[in-house]
Amino acid sequence: MSVEVDLLLQEAKESIEAAQNYRSELQQRLHGLNQARKQIRGSSGQAREALKRHFTELQAAAGRLLSERLAGLLAEVDAIEADSIKPLDDCQSLIEHGVGQADELLREGEAALRCGLGEKEDKLGSFTKKALHIQLDSLPEVPALVDVPCVSAQLDDSLLSLLRDRVSRHGCVSSHPPVQIEELQERPGSVLVRWCKVDEDFAAADYRLQYRRSGSGGSQYEDAYIGRDCEFLVLHLDPHTDYLFRVCARGEGRTEWSPWSIPQTGYTTLAAHEWRSGTEGYILSSRKNIALRNDSSQGRSTVLYSNAPTYFCGQTLTFKISAAGQLSRLDSLGVCIDAQSGEESLQRDQAVCISTNGAVFVNGKEMTNQLPAITVGSAVTFDMEVVNLLPISNNNLSEGGHFKLRVTIGSGNREVVFDWLVDQAVDCLFFGCSFVHSGWKVLVF
Repeated sequence: MSVEVDLLLQEAKESIEAAQNYRSELQQRLHGLNQARKQIRGSSGQAREALKRHFTELQAAAGRLLSERLAGLLAEVDAIEADSIKPLDDCQSLIEHGVGQADELLREGEAALRCGLGEKEDKLGSFTKKALHIQLDSLPEVPALVDVPCVSAQLDDSLLSLLRDRVSRHGCVSSHPPVQIEELQERPGSVLVRWCKVDEDFAAADYRLQYRRSGSGGSQYEDAYIGRDCEFLVLHLDPHTDYLFRVCARGEGRTEWSPWSIPQTGYTTLAAHEWRSGTEGYILSSRKNIALRNDSSQGRSTVLYSNAPTYFCGQTLTFKISAAGQLSRLDSLGVCIDAQSGEESLQRDQAVCISTNGAVFVNGKEMTNQLPAITVGSAVTFDMEVVNLLPISNNNLSEGGHFKLRVTIGSGNREVVFDWLVDQAVDCLFFGCSFVHSGWKVLVF
């Protein structure tokens, strides 16, 4: 009987645990539904506000433009009217002055006819002289109606149809942005962001990537990339810090950007690659990720190593050349097992590298395959993955030849792939560079 009770108790416990897990899963799905509802309502509210704000501003701007145009046209009418009325006013003044002289002459003539014989001769003589002086046969010219302006307004009714057509196609509402972030990969001191189109009918000409710190109320998004690529490595990020990333696109032949994608949170746990301070012949940037070969040790090459073995297998290590000096066969960019001091180049044992002339060296031996020569703008990449020749145990870890790394070195549009035999199991390596001549400037990430 006790066995049956124990079985029932066990079944009850399992049922309770299953019910708890079931409830937990349902609660998580409820939370997901609430987040989805919040996103829909929140984005809908933002879209409404954006539409109202835009069309209110558009209405105000259109009204202002129409008022300005109306004022300009009315000013033209006023100017034409004033310029045309002035000659008529001058002619009217001249005619009214003549009418006044004629009235006065008439009064004098009538008075001369009514006066007595003793005064008639004098008054008639004075009247005759005055009449001759006035020139009663001279009349001012009054312009014909066809010669004076007849002001009118010409209005093109097609503007309203054009405006109606443009307004009917102005703006759009979409339920999803045409592009979304697809993947966030952590890199040393950086995050590789990849995105893709989700609207196949949208022809993208450019993409725009922005980022900002997460949880910072005053932090504003800033541009990280604008271009045609669908991925970008965002550098100079603090480890163990959340960042928000978003992307949008611009259609072919358009000037406006599409709606932003849903922001995605990304971070890196890996410290940024840094060059080692204090190496003679090199000047470092404040972040120690850029090294400049100076002329303090001109003619004598010294290897500049990383501050620590921060390159892990499975990652991509990139050297970007932003300035170049004179080429030398001893120049090198690469990775190594250890940071041996006093070395002039990485063309040695326990290291793989590429020279500035494109030659590839493995453990100090030059390969037959060669890459393009390194110049300004070149990006040299190293990718490594672990390949074991034999099962590795604690007994044979120290035995040589039991561990190899598959190395891929890329430069320009070419790459070489080879297996690098090492004497010990490694998962992190140093990186380094050496230049005989000054002027070389290299960024590592």
